Amino acid sequence: MDTPRNLFKAMAAAFVAAVVVLLAFVMPAEYGIDPLGTGDALGLTAISSPLLAPVPLLHGDTLAPVALGPIALYPGQYKFDARDIVLGPYEYVEFKYRLAEGATMLFAWSASSDVMHDFHGDRDGAPADAAQSYDAAPRRQADGSFTAPFTGIHGWYWENPGGDEVTISLHTAGFYSAAYQFNSNRTRDTHEVRALDAIPSDN
Repeated sequence: MDTPRNLFKAMAAAFVAAVVVLLAFVMPAEYGIDPLGTGDALGLTAISSPLLAPVPLLHGDTLAPVALGPIALYPGQYKFDARDIVLGPYEYVEFKYRLAEGATMLFAWSASSDVMHDFHGDRDGAPADAAQSYDAAPRRQADGSFTAPFTGIHGWYWENPGGDEVTISLHTAGFYSAAYQFNSNRTRDTHEVRALDAIPSDN
């Protein structure tokens, strides 16, 4: 049977736990403040600061749609991409595609274990802290479509919150022009996306 003293103890324990989580994880990851040193040890402080210089803009390769009623016509073919991304313990990655405003992408991704996730976009020319989040609900997989609300890079932030390796399988197809990967070690990779002629046809 709960007594006022037991309830007080439970409330006090919950308060202490919340303060520890705030100091050890939230403040380093969100604000770059690391009073306990856990953010630096776990690589969380890197999350709060811009990864790299802005992604360079592409010229002459913008797949912007022209609407004709229910149809959208593009000045080029859609691309597709498929890859596995391996995250070590407490590592994170951002994987994003460049889409013009109104361009559409289909996607499917799944993780071999629980991950922290945020599907978001960065508008061309906007500061790094102005990213727009579309979906940050807890997920282990997602299948869907996306229409870019503005021209920029759009994609996922995934973080491995545990001590075991996690593999994320990502498949996309859409009217994007490039793909970028931002890694925990503050490096950036540009990935090739494939055109339709890379798909073998049945004869």
